Amino acid sequence: MNSRRSELLAPGAAAVTVVLWASAFVSIRSAGAAYSPGALALGRLLSGALVLGLMLVIRGEGLPPRSAWRGIAVSGLLWFGFYMVVLNWGEQQVDAGTAALVVNIGPVLIALLGARLLGDPMPPRLLAGMAVSFAGAVTVGLSMSGDGGSSVLGVVLCLLAAVGYAAGVVAQKPALGSASALQTTTFGCLVGAVACLPFAGQLVGEAAGAPVSATLNMVYLGVFPTALAFTTWAYALARTTASRMGATTYAVPALVVLMSWLALGEVPGPVTLGGGVLCLAGVAVSRSRPRSRTAPPPATPREAPKQRPEGARDPA
Repeated sequence: MNSRRSELLAPGAAAVTVVLWASAFVSIRSAGAAYSPGALALGRLLSGALVLGLMLVIRGEGLPPRSAWRGIAVSGLLWFGFYMVVLNWGEQQVDAGTAALVVNIGPVLIALLGARLLGDPMPPRLLAGMAVSFAGAVTVGLSMSGDGGSSVLGVVLCLLAAVGYAAGVVAQKPALGSASALQTTTFGCLVGAVACLPFAGQLVGEAAGAPVSATLNMVYLGVFPTALAFTTWAYALARTTASRMGATTYAVPALVVLMSWLALGEVPGPVTLGGGVLCLAGVAVSRSRPRSRTAPPPATPREAPKQRPEGARDPA
């Protein structure tokens, strides 16, 4: 019963993560107009750490085991801290399409690092699904690219963000073997927040003049795409491989297109829609499993003919 429940909850947790991370791109567009990259990352991490800390106290979970701290510290620095700052900075240098295209190298790097460092298997279905999803991400990225061009600095920053994201995921996976998803996320978020403290002055100064909508979007980023989504991600990651979870995030570009359409009125073109369909199809292939061939039931031995008592007659 528990294994069946886990099989249902893990994909559900991954789906929550993907939807909330997709919504983050819409909120970052609003908050990023009023906050600089470092200040936005720090405000987001502080909001997330506050919510996660309350959840940790309510659930009565203490400090993670000593064996988990190395992975928590590395993922906190590279993923919660470095990734968020560098990605915010990169998106100020390049258009959204180019940023999404470069960052989507992350799942490929996760698969390569996972196979090398964690011994993750690379089944043909996973590789095929990643290839289809990556083609879809390229299509979405090129179709959403603006006319302003892309700076070399912006592309390099987005590439560094993808490397930090991939390395953070691979570092987090072993920590989940001894620490809970909530512990790993809470203290990873705290590590990232401490790493971003040099931007505290910028955050205070910019918050004084920022519109309320931008500040609310920053808080939303901390509560939902960070506190909730990173926890559901860790829960699902603890129950599958890093490579398979990385491939799941290829659904994000398709959902970003849909949310931008609904929330911002940005109507996607046919090419963008086609790329989104490819992203979702690739995720479906990578998450699928080959059908197990059921062996035929063993033949039951024939019953020996019953001995009739002497003198018994055959029925008429």
